[in-house]
Amino acid sequence: MPLPPCTRFVAPAVLASCLLGACSPVFNWREVPIADDGLVALLPCKPDRATRSLPLGPGATITVDMAGCEAGGATFAVAHATADDAAQAERWMNAWRAATRSQLVGRSVAEVPATLLRASPSPAPVRLDVQDAPGSPPPAHMLWFAQQRAGKIALYQATVLGRPESADALTTFLEGLRLP
Repeated sequence: MPLPPCTRFVAPAVLASCLLGACSPVFNWREVPIADDGLVALLPCKPDRATRSLPLGPGATITVDMAGCEAGGATFAVAHATADDAAQAERWMNAWRAATRSQLVGRSVAEVPATLLRASPSPAPVRLDVQDAPGSPPPAHMLWFAQQRAGKIALYQATVLGRPESADALTTFLEGLRLP
């Protein structure tokens, strides 16, 4: 017995939707609030959250809140700390970048001024890119920036570690950072 005409069209559509539902995208971008300071980051997966102490030199550590996840061959993360004033923020940001650079000795590193809408001019936004080289650890890309909020200075580090499967994942992540 032949199928009614509408069944011939509906059955393939139902089958296709079931098959598509079984697939999950490698990058499932979502907006994620970072701390209570108003930054919203665009992350490619559901983030894990953690708090850790970040050593900034002899006898100096700061508490950093982090949100991050792994997707498509890379780790995407945003770290946040709060400084009491502009002078402390400048010291911490410089020490944070220096601590990061000390872990990259022997690797090709480019550090350049950066821009981010609504970021404070001091400490100024800075981007650091660790080049990919045969036989070396995976590349890394970091963006440090700050924003004055309620009399304090919120400090941030956005990071991508590894080689994302999608060529535009790094750009999507960095351009998805939104300060209020």
